[in-house]
Amino acid sequence: MAATWKGSLSFGLVSIPIQMSPAARTERISFNQIHKICHSRLKQPLFCPTCNRNVERNEIEKGYEYEKDQYLLFNEDELDKIEPESARVMEILEFVKVDEIDPLYFDASYYATPEPAGAKGYRLLLDAMNKSGYAGIAKVTMHNREYIVIIRPRKSGLTVHTMFYANEIRQPADAGADKFEIKEQERSLASQLIETLAGTFQPEKYHDTYQEGLRTLIEAKAKDQDVIATVPAVQAAPVDLMAALKQSLTQKPHAEKKTLLRVVPKGDQAADAPKKSRRKAG
Repeated sequence: MAATWKGSLSFGLVSIPIQMSPAARTERISFNQIHKICHSRLKQPLFCPTCNRNVERNEIEKGYEYEKDQYLLFNEDELDKIEPESARVMEILEFVKVDEIDPLYFDASYYATPEPAGAKGYRLLLDAMNKSGYAGIAKVTMHNREYIVIIRPRKSGLTVHTMFYANEIRQPADAGADKFEIKEQERSLASQLIETLAGTFQPEKYHDTYQEGLRTLIEAKAKDQDVIATVPAVQAAPVDLMAALKQSLTQKPHAEKKTLLRVVPKGDQAADAPKKSRRKAG
């Protein structure tokens, strides 16, 4: 995988040449926009309303709108002048305990791997961080922005997580949870329910059932077939919280819920499809 960023990771006077590559990527089925009339794929050309024509990529420059329809223009050389040191050097500014960091601040994740010249220094830093339990806080500039990052040790290497700045974190809406008095028996039952559902985190157990459904739909469509979905009823908030807690404890833990899909020949879905309640117009 191509490197997203190349430079040096430094702590104190120790400099380690590294490169970063994305640690994860979203897997999803994407659709193209198709013209309903002729079924051609639609394109989105860059169009100049003044010249009344489409423009090429090499005709584009960056502009900042300081007033309505008034722009200050910048070229790449001008933007390169203001690049901070973090564009080339990711200096660890301090070390913190990972459990002190609110996961709300985490953004994207990257693997940091050493260049051959920095392999020994990289191993030294990795071992020291694993032993101490600390993560590093640093800054790095990429994608036209300076990020604050957390450098976290894993058994096999260092990961770098870009973080949101404090001013980017939105305040939560008032949930109104403090307006209710919780009985001790309700707390006890809720704790028991948590214990019955407790387990170790195994991300491979979970699957994107919507994407799986899309694949089933695409395959059925290609074979001129239809798909029937058996969707479970949506649960409403319980009127009697205590009764709902007690009933929950009598149920066996179950695996991840899935929407059941069945492929049928075209035209057969009407007989088998679940009936939906309809309100009469009043």
